Amino acid sequence: MLTSYWRQRHQAQTGVLLSFMTLAFFTGLGGALFIPILSLFLTTKVHVEPLAVGAFYTVNAIGGIFFTQIVARYSDKKGHRKQIILMCLVMGALNCLLFDWCRSYWVLISLGIFLLGMGASAMPQAFALARDYKDQSGQSSIMFTSIMRAQLSLAWVVGPAVAFGIVTAYGFRTLFLFGMGIYVIGFFITLLKLPDLPHTKTDQQSPQQIGAMRHRSDVIKLFICSTLMWACNSIYIISMPLYVSKQLHLPQELAGWMMGTSAALEIPVMLIAGYLTKYWKMKSMLLVAGCAGVVFYIGFNLLNSPHALLALQLGNAAFIGILGGLGMIYFQDLMPGRAGQATTLFTNSIYTGSVFAGALAGSIAQYFSYGATFIVCGVFALIATLLLTLVKPI
Repeated sequence: MLTSYWRQRHQAQTGVLLSFMTLAFFTGLGGALFIPILSLFLTTKVHVEPLAVGAFYTVNAIGGIFFTQIVARYSDKKGHRKQIILMCLVMGALNCLLFDWCRSYWVLISLGIFLLGMGASAMPQAFALARDYKDQSGQSSIMFTSIMRAQLSLAWVVGPAVAFGIVTAYGFRTLFLFGMGIYVIGFFITLLKLPDLPHTKTDQQSPQQIGAMRHRSDVIKLFICSTLMWACNSIYIISMPLYVSKQLHLPQELAGWMMGTSAALEIPVMLIAGYLTKYWKMKSMLLVAGCAGVVFYIGFNLLNSPHALLALQLGNAAFIGILGGLGMIYFQDLMPGRAGQATTLFTNSIYTGSVFAGALAGSIAQYFSYGATFIVCGVFALIATLLLTLVKPI
């Protein structure tokens, strides 16, 4: 009887962990289907200029920071992470319907930004709930978080290629309806499989929270480093499809294959980086990521053949794979007891980077060239790497 009990308990825990990984995949797939084709959608269907495309990315990033931070503070103080995830997934589905129906730039940049920001909160809340679940079970969360984060990269393996394929064959309407279905599936996975953990709140600061206060300056430095690195990635995502098709005059589908190749390589990079944390400090791993980013963006601006551009994705995978896999955990370790805010702070570094990326990508492309944006990325990656040396290792 005792053996049967432990077997059932192990099966239940395995089911919950698989549900977390599945939800991470679907929330990542929602973004992987939408973000790569957004600039193309705005220019071809909404008929706006490059500056308006950049402005949309900037406003979207600001809205994402605002809404996700509100949701994070509420979830850390009041709990209810499962209910919050459900609400965010509904918002994501409604956003797909809006983009399927509406072609007004001003509606999309207002109501659409609200739905995008709320829908984007599902991902950090899912990771925060997973961290709480592992902490309450008394188990380490590093490897599980790395595997869970790898699901986002797996989504980016198939997402961009599927998005460009659907748009080419069936149009944007089919793509947005398909994206809505992804959010609906994620909703039912959350509703039926994810745990609804009780929320514990204390009036006095714990030793962990006091330690987190001591790490505040390091959190700020890490946030700036992460912001600069994600700004590079956002500029790359915005400019690369247009750079490939309009400046290099290469097939449009190549952009999807490049993103998919990078995402496929990111998965083993994340898993290896998570394993190597047993032997190397996270700071050292992130420094390797920064150096890989510098090499990647310099090489991307110098090479222009399809095979060379695909081969360069190994550097991009090392850059984003290590940053995406360990950056979130580094924030969580620097802010113990505040998993929601730590995870959202990492996510908001992505949005803050997008604020600069939207403005810079549109301006540089309009007044110089799409290729010039990658020179800026190389400079940002170098500055972030140098600043990261000032962050104290845990």
